[in-house]
Amino acid sequence: MTDPSDRFSQPTRRAVAAGIAATGLIGAGITAAQPGKPAFAGADYPPTQGEMQGFVLLKERAPAPNQSFFDGDDNVRHYSDFAGEVLLVNFWATWCAPCIKEMPSLARLDAALKDAPFRLLAVSQDRGGKDVAEPFIRDRLNLPDLQIFYDPKLKLGRALGVRGLPSTYLIDANGRLVGGLTGPAEWDGDDALALIRHVLAEGGTPKNATTET
Repeated sequence: MTDPSDRFSQPTRRAVAAGIAATGLIGAGITAAQPGKPAFAGADYPPTQGEMQGFVLLKERAPAPNQSFFDGDDNVRHYSDFAGEVLLVNFWATWCAPCIKEMPSLARLDAALKDAPFRLLAVSQDRGGKDVAEPFIRDRLNLPDLQIFYDPKLKLGRALGVRGLPSTYLIDANGRLVGGLTGPAEWDGDDALALIRHVLAEGGTPKNATTET
């Protein structure tokens, strides 16, 4: 029987995203951080230590892909809808045991940062979309406050170069990809919070800012 995650093994069209994927981490200007140290000497890069030592940072941040996905009301959404917020984008599926294991920690992270300009985008890769993922989150995992988004045709996952689940990406308040982690993690732990709070502290363009011409 073919592992469902095999469908993520197609080469991505984005070289930057490919560097973050489970294979090919070295390349596209991307390198892994050393535990307890900044990824690049002489620069104020986010900390990737302890639980986050497998988080791969981009040497130079790149705009996140503009591929659409859906919210729970079947509205089309884009990352740009959340301008001014730091985004943690988690790709998961109901058939993925490591995804299920880490989901409560993502919910706790979301609650811990509820007053910050932060948004957790838990993006289901289930082909059945909302009909499959919604009752699973509510009834089986008992996470009624966790907002779920949907990518049933896997377009957003492919745009980011997802090759395995779970895969999680961090996007700064200016819509630029910071880096990503393939595999499960304790997202409400001190290491993950330090990484995310570092990016939150960088600030960004306010949500309702206008550009003078």
